Amino acid sequence: MRTPRLLVALPALAVLAALTACDGGVHGTPGRAGLRDPYFPKLGNGGYDVGHYALDLSYDPDTHRLTGTADITAKAGKDLSAFNLDLTGMKVRSVTVDGEPATASRAGHEVTVRPHDELRRGATFRTVVRYSGEPATITDPDGSREGWLRTPDGALGLGEPTGSMAWFPGNHHPSDKATYDITVTVPKGLKAVSNGESKSTRTSADGAGTTYAWHVPQPMASYLATVAIGRFETSRSTTPSGLPVYTAVDPQEAAASAKVLGRLPEVVAWEAENFGPYPFSSTGAIVARDGAAGYALETQNRPVFPGAPDIGLLVHELAHQWYGDSVTPKSWQDMWLNEGFATYAEWLWEEDHGGDTAQRTFEALYDTDGSDAVWSFPPADPPSAAHISDAPVYERGAMVLHRVRQVIGDAAFAKLLRSWPTDHRYGNADTDDFTAYVEKRNPGKEEALAGVWEDWLYGRGKPQRSR
Repeated sequence: MRTPRLLVALPALAVLAALTACDGGVHGTPGRAGLRDPYFPKLGNGGYDVGHYALDLSYDPDTHRLTGTADITAKAGKDLSAFNLDLTGMKVRSVTVDGEPATASRAGHEVTVRPHDELRRGATFRTVVRYSGEPATITDPDGSREGWLRTPDGALGLGEPTGSMAWFPGNHHPSDKATYDITVTVPKGLKAVSNGESKSTRTSADGAGTTYAWHVPQPMASYLATVAIGRFETSRSTTPSGLPVYTAVDPQEAAASAKVLGRLPEVVAWEAENFGPYPFSSTGAIVARDGAAGYALETQNRPVFPGAPDIGLLVHELAHQWYGDSVTPKSWQDMWLNEGFATYAEWLWEEDHGGDTAQRTFEALYDTDGSDAVWSFPPADPPSAAHISDAPVYERGAMVLHRVRQVIGDAAFAKLLRSWPTDHRYGNADTDDFTAYVEKRNPGKEEALAGVWEDWLYGRGKPQRSR
């Protein structure tokens, strides 16, 4: 999850379902609007799975106008008479499905698309949406801001948990991952940085604008997509192992960021040693101007920082490349799997670099009063969407992992840190998957681990120190 700097009317679905194809055709039904996520039930859409997004964007900061074309390749999970896309604020200009004009209607952030021909289960289909307007900034239940954030010289597109639908249409739930091509055209003098690897940079014949193309070859949840537009200082290098490193830094943050960003290859190498091979084909960082956002975010390949990060924050966000980006939660209820591991990565870094041991950090947290925020709810069960980035998800989530380490021992825990993201690479997992996985790999420890889950993962209030 985010790490704060400091810590047209839609027709009724019944009507759509009744509009069946002609005799001999597919008699499909609409895909469900929303995936019934525990905290964002209307987020995402049922009936299909996206394989690839090709986004072609153009943005002018002076007019705050975004023009986009989203070319979405997906596979139908059922016979479909209609399907939904998540998009907020922007005006849909046209929609085609497999080259044929389709009808589209709006209700809130849901765009319901009815293709000319119904789609058969298992069919791969291509939807092209052309849209434009002023992209929105979204305020989350916890008061944080995401979506399209204007900056003094450009913009920053951030997506966790719902913000990506402010700048491109799609199936915006973490359970539907896809590969991406993201192309952004900006006025002369600005740069556009995104996820993955740089494919090309070309300037228009009149010199008025520049187009930056980026390619993401590994699956990515839409909340991890980003676009950063501004007068960045950019660089490309490689780690000692040959991994490409892309950085983009606001000029006002360059001096303050240089030392920490210089350690990025060291951090990636240390994390690869502890967590297994780095899961993506490039790494890096985007350092926006201080205040551009109220938090850092683990956007895939290159995390975003609002101002120069310290080493702990860099360790945390890069650890998410394994825990959260490669193995991604099935729903927003499972965020502790992202944040607990990334927080524990900070503890391990300190332990390995002359700071407090993880045990000492654990004890310091445990010694806090029972009314402290860390004990306010169990990490696997936040009370609402407003709390999915609160202290229990981060710190008590890390404490769960430390209790697992105490139960299974250091050697088995070290193996777990590597095998969990390796065995679930590019996939999705939830809390039940994790607890079952730990128990299966540690026979004879099931009873003790059950106590950890009961007291630390799901228990209310401050647990007893041990069972």
